[in-house]
Amino acid sequence: MAGRPAGDDEREVLEVRLRGRDLEVETAPGVFSAGRLDLGTRVLLREAPTPPDGGHLLDLGCGWGPLALAMAAEAPGAVVWAVDVSERALDLVRRNADRLGLPGVRAVLPSEVPDDVVLAGLWSNPPIRVGKDALHALLLRWLPRLAPGADAHLVVQRNLGADSLQAWLGGALPAPLEATRAGSAKGYRVLRVRRPADGAAGTHATS
Repeated sequence: MAGRPAGDDEREVLEVRLRGRDLEVETAPGVFSAGRLDLGTRVLLREAPTPPDGGHLLDLGCGWGPLALAMAAEAPGAVVWAVDVSERALDLVRRNADRLGLPGVRAVLPSEVPDDVVLAGLWSNPPIRVGKDALHALLLRWLPRLAPGADAHLVVQRNLGADSLQAWLGGALPAPLEATRAGSAKGYRVLRVRRPADGAAGTHATS
């Protein structure tokens, strides 16, 4: 666990646009991209399809919550798990969900997501700088929890190893999960990991 919740004198209001919605959210120093909506997250928000309005969705490495908040606004019938190791980040997500009237958001530590939760969708701007081994372990923990027919969308900067990560996913993910490139913009790749629907044919990895 890291990062105590921000005090009243540390939090500030940030105006952001999430999937066509102009919103005011709270941020604070010590969380990822506290002063603005970062470019990678903007690319993912532009490229990812509308999440399913039901089941369980996951924002992996949520920071102050832009992806979780966007998913919850578009899928009010879903439970959206906003996962981070920073209590400061999680406190901000809870505040932002309350501020925006999004009761489906659950901001929790990784260990607090029940083991029986199966994911209908996953969005992530993953913490690339934790190092390759830690990143791989993180992805292998969560991506296999996709339900049949469900997708994960990850945004990764090209010069920080997006293409090599896609290649690794293709070899490391258990079948029948498959990794493809869903989009590319402004120096970022959006990678898609899909578990085919039951009975659907699919390859383990594609380019």
